[in-house]
Amino acid sequence: QVQLVESGGGLVQAGGSLRLSCVASVSIFSISTMAWYRQVPGKQRELVAAITGGGTTNYVDSVKGRFTISRDNAKKTVYLQMNSLKPEDTAVYYCNWRSVVWGQGTQVTVSS
Repeated sequence: QVQLVESGGGLVQAGGSLRLSCVASVSIFSISTMAWYRQVPGKQRELVAAITGGGTTNYVDSVKGRFTISRDNAKKTVYLQMNSLKPEDTAVYYCNWRSVVWGQGTQVTVSS
């Protein structure tokens, strides 16, 4: 059974940075597409960034140039480095494995 454990959320002022981590308990991590989504109350969950097993990345337009997704296959961990944070980035951030399994979510709050 695949499990994803996220960490790194918190409260930060606008313009600050946070790094989210997601550790996956899956044997085929290195060839798996991993992604970060976010959700605010009353809205649909939104894809923020994704990274394939080969390292190809894609981002939602609103975070391009500010967020970076990366992975460490030896640690079975995917990261989301978030810089120049804005209040509109406030959400619960979820790690996702192959569009199938979700983490528990970690709250990111950006104060103005």
